[in-house]
Amino acid sequence: MKKYEKYKRIIKMLFCVVQLLLLVSIYSFLWIGYYNKVTLYPFFRRGNWLMIFIYTILLAFFMQLYGGFKVGYLKKGNLIYSQILAVFFTNAITYLQIAALNKAFMSPLPLLGLLIAEALLITVWTTAFQWIYSGIFPPRKMLLITGDRSDYHLMDKINAREDKYVIEKTVNYRRGIERLIPEIQKYDGVIIGDMPSHERNLILKYCFQNSIRSYSVPKISDILLKSSHELKLFDSPLLLSRNMGLSVEQLFVKRLIDIVGSFIGIVVSLPFFIIIAICIKLTDRGPVFYTQTRLTKDGEPFKIYKFRTMVQNAEKDGIPRLAANGDPRILPIGRLLRRTRLDELPQIYNIFKGEMSLVGPRPERPELVEEFTAEIPEFPCRMKVKAGLTGYAQVYGKYNTTPYDKLKLDLTYIRNYSVFLDLKLIFMTPKILFLKESTEGVQS
Repeated sequence: MKKYEKYKRIIKMLFCVVQLLLLVSIYSFLWIGYYNKVTLYPFFRRGNWLMIFIYTILLAFFMQLYGGFKVGYLKKGNLIYSQILAVFFTNAITYLQIAALNKAFMSPLPLLGLLIAEALLITVWTTAFQWIYSGIFPPRKMLLITGDRSDYHLMDKINAREDKYVIEKTVNYRRGIERLIPEIQKYDGVIIGDMPSHERNLILKYCFQNSIRSYSVPKISDILLKSSHELKLFDSPLLLSRNMGLSVEQLFVKRLIDIVGSFIGIVVSLPFFIIIAICIKLTDRGPVFYTQTRLTKDGEPFKIYKFRTMVQNAEKDGIPRLAANGDPRILPIGRLLRRTRLDELPQIYNIFKGEMSLVGPRPERPELVEEFTAEIPEFPCRMKVKAGLTGYAQVYGKYNTTPYDKLKLDLTYIRNYSVFLDLKLIFMTPKILFLKESTEGVQS
């Protein structure tokens, strides 16, 4: 593996370029051979090249957005899904573009055929390349150095990616750096768990000096430092952390996007509301919606709206519990709504009212916030912005991601906030709707 390590980026780039060219070539044949001939104003050489160029730019954008270029990073199934999703949105926009040029809607069947052909190409090409890639770059043999906080969930996550990593041995940092060094030298890389900063820094410095790959579990302070601004007023480096939340301009633009986005969402989602309401009513004739107290910015309580996915009086004992895998309280239609996250659709009314935002940390129940805060004192820091329908933790985490890791993801969003980040997370949300791993329940 080390022999070809320096060529890894070139190999990945070659995969992306060849795949992009193959997909664009298929579209080129369809455009020149069919759509350009039946459109109202046919293009000639330069016009055809322009249409092909626009398709290439759109495809590259959505591939980058949804992770279609992350070969060797995502699982094969996730990678293929990301690429097909990118092609779907590219073709959808291209159809609207062709309709605008023709001043009338044309038959979408050729583009649907194009989508099927591209999906087959993606599946074959990606599967073949992943097989070759895994042969050239086998899983790294790793040493996990554990800390005081339990790292069992970290081990489970890493073991789930046996195509990339294999934890060969686990040791605790308390053995001391002198006894750890001989162990570190035996492996392809080191995973540094949640341990005191002094011991972690010793391991990090040793790995850096000896060109050993290291993976660190970040602390809350690491996320705050990483997102600080560097001051160059003096000859000694200083990191400035303002800690004031969003600026007035950011708040204004964010609220404007929320109003426009929620209004469009209310209009577009009306048919879904009717269908889902009928399905819930037919299940047990109970109420379609339910409200629950949640916390938003600065810990302000509000009533959240959701489609009911559980049996009536699911918590009749008054004890709040997160849904577990195979939870008998969940209705049959509720499982579908939870898996696709459509149960959260009524929250667009909370957004329109200003209680929530399109993007932000997941709104939690006061009882759970109190419980999490008792264990993690920094947990309320995630409420420096309004709660959101989607967000950084919702996109990059899972339903059963630990509260401590959710806090880190939410702080990463707050500390790196920008309008472009919000837009990216909004566009990323469709990808996670149909990923089972994003909606896994808590292990019971």
